[in-house]
Amino acid sequence: MKSEAIVEYGQALKIVESETPKPTGTEVLLKVTHCGVCHSDVHIHDGYFDMGGGNKLDVRGGRQLPFTLGHEIEGEVIGVGPDAKGVEIGTRRVAYPWIGCGECPTCKRGDEHLCNKPRNLGIHVAGGYATHVIVPHPRYLIDYTGVADGLAATYMCSGLTAYGAMKKLGEISAEERVMVVGLGGVGMMGLQFAKAMFPAAPLGADVDDSKLQAAKGAGAHEVYNPKDPEAIKKVLADTNGGVPAAVDFVGSEASLKFATSIVRKGGHVVIVGLFGGGFSMPIPMFPMRALTIGGSYVGSLGETHEMMDLVKAGKIDPIPVSERPLGQGSQALDDLRKGSVMGRVVLKP
Repeated sequence: MKSEAIVEYGQALKIVESETPKPTGTEVLLKVTHCGVCHSDVHIHDGYFDMGGGNKLDVRGGRQLPFTLGHEIEGEVIGVGPDAKGVEIGTRRVAYPWIGCGECPTCKRGDEHLCNKPRNLGIHVAGGYATHVIVPHPRYLIDYTGVADGLAATYMCSGLTAYGAMKKLGEISAEERVMVVGLGGVGMMGLQFAKAMFPAAPLGADVDDSKLQAAKGAGAHEVYNPKDPEAIKKVLADTNGGVPAAVDFVGSEASLKFATSIVRKGGHVVIVGLFGGGFSMPIPMFPMRALTIGGSYVGSLGETHEMMDLVKAGKIDPIPVSERPLGQGSQALDDLRKGSVMGRVVLKP
């Protein structure tokens, strides 16, 4: 098998050849047909997350180099272990990558994605920037019949992340609109799920005018550029005092400042993006504004099935997906760093 792997953090990925793994126990072997390139791959490739104030979170530990990235995996079942039940050779599936230890209370309540001993595909164990990948159990394989090849892979992270974040907002009245901050690949997914899950079309914000135009075409009720010095005033005026909730798909100091500035009293800000930086606010402002700020990390296996039901029912418009051959992973990561990607990039072995 071939993999496009990290051989040194921060340096170009390299093609590595190795023996194709053989599934044992409950394992399933997928021949990878598509694998999405995610912005979190950029941070893992760099070896750190920016924590603001010159501080970095080192994430180089816990994996052996060379290491294969890629957690948005789609492929064909070509091998099964002797204990793998309920999956047939030749079927095409997407892989839920957010796999935990399976034994702790967190995993037992169905929140494997929050496990403190994760085995996430492409993050902690070998992923899908490769011709083949091992999935530890058939329960992590999801039927995507009716969803376009390539696009299906992206729902395992960007789609699930968007759905999981929107689900945390609870009920939104028909008189109010959610704000989607950041309209890249994940943010555009968020826009689509907000349209499907809430009565009124969402609002969108981005510093790239071309992304604002794309969001408008994709169904945003109105869009705003935070670089406009009047943007916050415009949002507050257009929403009669602020939105009930904003989801920050960028996760930068500037994006979070904008998000917290445009929610009304009692509002809710959910941070999804991992761009990095620091955040501070006078503590009394939290109770005085009754403001809730929280994070959202992908979603559970149960939420994945809920999300895919929406997708397969045709309630989520597809986002743009561009295919690149395996071997162009480094370029795709560089393009994500520059913010020059519209929609999602998938590698095709």
